[in-house]
Amino acid sequence: MMLRYLVLGAALLAGLPAHAHEPKGSHGGRVGDAGGYHAELVVNDKSVEVFLIGEDDKPIDPKGFKGVAILNSGGKAERVTLAPSEKNALSGMAATVLPAQPKGAVQFTSPDGKTATARFD
Repeated sequence: MMLRYLVLGAALLAGLPAHAHEPKGSHGGRVGDAGGYHAELVVNDKSVEVFLIGEDDKPIDPKGFKGVAILNSGGKAERVTLAPSEKNALSGMAATVLPAQPKGAVQFTSPDGKTATARFD
């Protein structure tokens, strides 16, 4: 009888949705998976920076990349164009102040034309 309850409990737990937190990156931002890359999103007021990381956990030089961040700001979508910066990141400025951890997505295109998207919930 006890085994039956253990099996039932395990089956119920397996059916629950996973609640995973996005890991923190080396720049203090949230890290999202973007296909063959990881993207660390750092937001400070109007400033948006995305640090690209390879699957080997090494930083990727953003030269030749371009991107866009679409982030939720007060219930509205804020679109921020991203370009390589001297901070070794894709950077851009929002029109309004953004929350420190906005929900949204970052899409970027590599120099070879392939696109990748990281989502942040």
